[in-house]
Amino acid sequence: MGPDSCIDAVGMEAHDNSVMYFVDRAKQAMKTETDRPIALRQAIKACRKGGTVSVPGVYGGFDDKIPMGAFMNKGLAMKTGQTHMMRFMKPLLDRVENGDIDPSFVISHRAPIDQAPEMYRIFCDKKDNCTKVVLDPWADAKAA
Repeated sequence: MGPDSCIDAVGMEAHDNSVMYFVDRAKQAMKTETDRPIALRQAIKACRKGGTVSVPGVYGGFDDKIPMGAFMNKGLAMKTGQTHMMRFMKPLLDRVENGDIDPSFVISHRAPIDQAPEMYRIFCDKKDNCTKVVLDPWADAKAA
């Protein structure tokens, strides 16, 4: 009847083709809403009764049309907050260096640092199947 836990790791910059996305964008333009809580709405609706909605995604202020009735009637728990990356960075990097974890599967693009603005546009515009960019400040731009 739905997953035990749902994660909104997107936050205030979610994109969608739904009517609510365009409503959120219009409210942002009128400065009556600060975020686009599309992923949060979906997480609340998808999660099973008694489940947990985790929100490490960043939100900046006021949101509208959050399905609080579904949240309450399902008896959901919500955990929020920025990921404590300083707590996890060293042990994770150690595991990468030891070969226990290979994160390379998430990297779709590599580029010299002088191509950062163009790579950001590609990522932001969701072009060229771009999921994660690694910028190398020591790479020769001509070799890329």
